[in-house]
Amino acid sequence: MSLILDPAAQDLLFREARTANAFTDEPVTDEQVQAIYDLVKYGPTAFNQSPLRVTLVRSAEARERLVRHMSEGNRPKTATAPLAAILSADNEFHEELPHLLPHAPQVKDAFFSERPVREGAATLNASLQAAYFIVGVRAAGLAAGPMTGVDFEGVRKEFLDDDHTPLMVVNIGRPGPDAWFPRSPRLAYDQVVTTV
Repeated sequence: MSLILDPAAQDLLFREARTANAFTDEPVTDEQVQAIYDLVKYGPTAFNQSPLRVTLVRSAEARERLVRHMSEGNRPKTATAPLAAILSADNEFHEELPHLLPHAPQVKDAFFSERPVREGAATLNASLQAAYFIVGVRAAGLAAGPMTGVDFEGVRKEFLDDDHTPLMVVNIGRPGPDAWFPRSPRLAYDQVVTTV
């Protein structure tokens, strides 16, 4: 094989993993979420900018507030998942760059002094980190249900501020008996990869 990752790990992270639509009631602990983050924080981003922010929605009151902003088909899943996380991009990520990129502190002002540039970089790189986060959830033996059927402006006003752009809501937990839809097709290598 061309991959050195154990086949069981490949299955856990990719081949057998799917978006979960139902979960058991087993709680997801803060320790599990910290272990996920402590693994995925090493995924690469441009200039190590790390703009992803994670808001864990745990309380019943906060969950009700979140469910109101989900599309109708996503409401039951979000209401019953053991944990829901709002993944957002911090548009003021550049303030951390002198710490995150100590060998090039000038990057903060040289590249990210203007808000529109920061917003574009934050969205792209936080989206990369969101993908790492989903794979990290799988690495913890849990299932992720990422959703973009969300009133993002409502979520921003309800849970965040003007400096944060919500990207998705991810339900997290152990998959329930009816967690999966049938596996959908994927594009073949030749449909995706071009050599020039």
